[in-house]
Amino acid sequence: MLTIMSESDLQLIENYSRDMAEDAFAELVRRHLTLVHSAAIRQVRSPQLAEEVAQSTFIKLARMAPQLAPDTILTAWLYQVTRREAIDVVRREARRQLREQVTTRMNATDSASTEWTDIEPLLDEAMSDLDETDRAAILLRYFENKSLREVGHTLGTSDDAAQKRVSRAVERLRDFFIKRGVSVGAAGLAAAISANAVQAAPTGMVIAISAAAALSGSALITTSTTTIETVAMTALQKTAIAVSLALLAGVSIYEAHQASVLQAQIQTLQTRQTPIPEEFKLPAGGGSQLGQELASLREENERLSRNSAELLKLRGEVGALRKLAQEKSQADPVQSAAKAWLAKVNTLRNWVDQHPEQQIPEFQYLLDYDWLDAVKASTMEGEHAPANAMEGLRASAKRQFAHKLKAALNRFVEENHGELPGQLSQLNALMDPPMNDAILNSYALLHSGKLIDIPKNEWLVKEISPPVDDQDDRRMMIRMDDFVQVPRTQ
Repeated sequence: MLTIMSESDLQLIENYSRDMAEDAFAELVRRHLTLVHSAAIRQVRSPQLAEEVAQSTFIKLARMAPQLAPDTILTAWLYQVTRREAIDVVRREARRQLREQVTTRMNATDSASTEWTDIEPLLDEAMSDLDETDRAAILLRYFENKSLREVGHTLGTSDDAAQKRVSRAVERLRDFFIKRGVSVGAAGLAAAISANAVQAAPTGMVIAISAAAALSGSALITTSTTTIETVAMTALQKTAIAVSLALLAGVSIYEAHQASVLQAQIQTLQTRQTPIPEEFKLPAGGGSQLGQELASLREENERLSRNSAELLKLRGEVGALRKLAQEKSQADPVQSAAKAWLAKVNTLRNWVDQHPEQQIPEFQYLLDYDWLDAVKASTMEGEHAPANAMEGLRASAKRQFAHKLKAALNRFVEENHGELPGQLSQLNALMDPPMNDAILNSYALLHSGKLIDIPKNEWLVKEISPPVDDQDDRRMMIRMDDFVQVPRTQ
């Protein structure tokens, strides 16, 4: 499982397409479900419909996996498929006159943030308006919280080029919103998307979707003439999968409740099917509404009876699934892999604590995933592994600090009528956490006064601290709309 977690998306797709490796597909679902589910619920406004959209999206991935191009960015591909699936669901619900109910559910899940409330309804339309590369950059950076190094690697560019690409894409999104009457700063827009665009998907969806997609993928391999209708799940099958998940989670009450409801429906229909007195029977060839309703009730009764038998069969399959889940839970490979990565991160943290001379003040702005990025980038193999990870860790810390400082600069200028701060410490009220003395001594403010008087491409803040070692060969430069790390010789 550790090998699977370290493989790229395209490697996992190749394994699934070639060998129908269900563990590879489950890893793809685990990686991307949060993004897909969040995009779906933002558009269909219903948890139940969002699950349906997410399931349809991954089923489509299972079917089309062998056809994906070698340079496909899976995040962007899934996002586009999710949008198309969501549009289809909304149109279908409109035809069934359930749009008002969906809107009511939407109101219950709206963000408390006024800024996000204005952005959210237009976000996916704005994302579709971007070109493919810009859209991929935004998805990787703010939807999946990838580091700039990872964004650059995925797009085939450098860290600095990735940062510029992301900044330009944010500006294009901002222009889109401004044209539609939503005024928002670039920093505020990026922060709102990063904080709200992706919300955790409901527990259990990974198992459900992986199972459904695996069934779909297997059906596709078995025969080349299989159509969507052939693998479309009936309402009973969807219920059965929900029952399976509930049992796997230890909630067996759910299955009993579903069976009780089904039995009640059968009994109700059987009651309705009382023989009709002779005087009320329809004449031969009659086509009255009563006759049609009676025929419909009989068909429904027969269908439910068949479904009841099928449910009994599925209960046996659920029992087998429960046993399998219990066996797998005894040695969960995902948990083992997570522990292995956490151990490497702890090794790096301990090494940093024991070598204060290798630290920089910006470390206070590091996030958990920055430590993990540093571990993955250096592989943490060999005696000098922690030291080898320091270059990437310092770069991440400086980028996190620069991102916060740039946002603070923008807010300060907005709140002070275009006036730049006279000293960096004036930005502390807008920084979380505030800059300590070590950071204030590591950076210099290059300009003050009115921002309008400063040339647009002039840098406003410059890192002035000396290098930590030979590997610390770049300094940070920051302005209102960008930040880059340049060679210290510049």
